[in-house]
Amino acid sequence: MDHQKSVGSKSITNNLFKIVLTAMFIAITVAISRFLIIPVPMTHGYINLCDAGIFISAILIGPLAGGIVGGASGFILDLTAGYSQYMWFSLIVHGIEGLIVGLICHRDNNLKWEKIIAVIVGIIIMVTGYFVVDSILYTVFAGFIGIGSNIIQGVAGAIIACIVTPKLKRRF
Repeated sequence: MDHQKSVGSKSITNNLFKIVLTAMFIAITVAISRFLIIPVPMTHGYINLCDAGIFISAILIGPLAGGIVGGASGFILDLTAGYSQYMWFSLIVHGIEGLIVGLICHRDNNLKWEKIIAVIVGIIIMVTGYFVVDSILYTVFAGFIGIGSNIIQGVAGAIIACIVTPKLKRRF
């Protein structure tokens, strides 16, 4: 009986730890992303470091946290940065991005290139998502113009995540 209580309390502690980490990653992702905002006038959007936080949380904590960090930080960032036309779209696009990256990284088979494949898929999801968003909000031309800046944003986030994640993983 005592063993079951011990296992149950570890599970509760682990879940609480994941909830706290997820909340911290949302706050850190928004703060760091607000620090570097580069407007892209032709698309009415901007480049930021949001993807780094999304990738790191998805790789370290898992798909649920990646999706929550992606959606919440994208939404909050757009709302506070003056790009409210994007906030609902960012909730969806970055949420799916974080969820899928987390799902790829947390499969049972540990492939050597798993994280790199995951962030590449995440970049593709984000770039495609914002192509559609810019095409809906503005024009297909704006969607095409945004592809380059979104690739830059995604690759920067992937590089940061690949550098930072192994160091953070040792701490957990």
